[in-house]
Amino acid sequence: MNEFWQTCVSRLEQDIPPQQISAWIRPLVPLAYDETQAVLRVAAPNRFKLDWVRKNYSLRIEELAAEWFHRPVQVTFELAQGRAGLAPAPVPAAPAPIPAPAIGLLPTETPLPAEVPASSVFQADTGTQQATRIEAPTLVLASQATGQAVYDRSRLNTDMTFDNFVTGKANQLARAAALQVAENPGVSYNPLFLYGGVGLGKTHLIHAIGNAMVQAGTGSKSKVRYVHADQYVSDVVKAYQRKAFDDFKRYYHSLDLLLIDDIQFFSGKNRTQEEFFYAFEAMVAQRKQIIITSDTYPKELAGIDSRLISRFDSGLTVAIEPPELEMRVAILLRKADSEGMPMPEEVAFFIAKHLRSNVRELEGALRKVLAYARFHGRDVLTVEMCKDALKDLLSVSNGQITVENIQKTVADFYKIKVADMYSKRRPANIALPRQIAMYLAKELTQKSLPEIGDLFGGRDHTTVLHAVRKISDARTKQTELNHSLHVLEQTLKG
Repeated sequence: MNEFWQTCVSRLEQDIPPQQISAWIRPLVPLAYDETQAVLRVAAPNRFKLDWVRKNYSLRIEELAAEWFHRPVQVTFELAQGRAGLAPAPVPAAPAPIPAPAIGLLPTETPLPAEVPASSVFQADTGTQQATRIEAPTLVLASQATGQAVYDRSRLNTDMTFDNFVTGKANQLARAAALQVAENPGVSYNPLFLYGGVGLGKTHLIHAIGNAMVQAGTGSKSKVRYVHADQYVSDVVKAYQRKAFDDFKRYYHSLDLLLIDDIQFFSGKNRTQEEFFYAFEAMVAQRKQIIITSDTYPKELAGIDSRLISRFDSGLTVAIEPPELEMRVAILLRKADSEGMPMPEEVAFFIAKHLRSNVRELEGALRKVLAYARFHGRDVLTVEMCKDALKDLLSVSNGQITVENIQKTVADFYKIKVADMYSKRRPANIALPRQIAMYLAKELTQKSLPEIGDLFGGRDHTTVLHAVRKISDARTKQTELNHSLHVLEQTLKG
């Protein structure tokens, strides 16, 4: 069991940023594997971690378990009952390398070279007091610098590019803005602020920008850095503990492109926000590009200083919405093809029709289907096979959102009565929310247009179609409406 779990964590480290591995994966403890039922039990230290891991990583862990045990495996998560009774212990992080002797100069006397990753100064945490001096840099001739060195210090994921980013109505504006920024960093849209729910492609897009700069040649001459907000917080804490704020500021203020993911993790971190504000001001003043992602609109960020929110609003803010049906189908077809098992369109349509929330969920479902097919020796994917492989997921998704729930949520949001959804009254303060509810019913449920019309007071299907088209077109042109729809969608999806 211990060998399997160590292998599992190692594989997850290839897909998940280090700070997320430390926060969510390493605290987990494998309890037992039931060979008869093919069930793997895993313990989490608290309810919050349990719910998060179950929602975001369970499918990937099931896939890795299926590869290891050579059969489909169900992973169940439960709360740890007591550390003493758990075995084996969580997989420890790899020990940090022992730094080379300091070079005998104070940090302020030697600027942080581009070739030295920030991690060598700020990210390693051995749990012991460390010297505040910078590790002696290895001399590298300019002619010996390679593209790989750029990626090592930038922490870019080379697999995330514009070429393999599937585009649809839900993300076309965000992709266009990202391309513009990649071509004209520091000139167009600074900062670029991308927001949307989990698994919609925000991280993919910002990595694509950095990769595009490197491929164009600008990145090899520039200092590019991708950092998750949680890691930035950790960098600030370590700089404070080691009295190394001069090094910290010199590094981050000297960047040409800063890609910072999940800014909502700054909430309540006052010192971190202060340092980021100074870095933000320094970079923008020098026309250096900043790109930020979040799970919500800037003004909706809780616990973030108003100065930062005003800076976020000073650039371009773009939402990434959940993928529409056609886009979900395209994602599945492309991903299946890249896995070497082409998927019939009717199979992709079946999966896309039932799983709507985000790209990550789609990819997890596809991995589960492929593992199921390989285990049963199937060369051709079918709808019936998908029903068997995804029966747990489908049973959950089918009961998620109802038209009645949509009507109540929209009515509450716009402060009208639920009965107004069925009435024949047509004042603007009622007609617009009713059209929005019809649009959401079409997008978030499997009801047909006539069925939706019946649930809105017996309206004709053409009335529903008109509402769907009107709201779909309006959300691409009206920022406030688009934001309201985003809030409603996130509320309905929980």
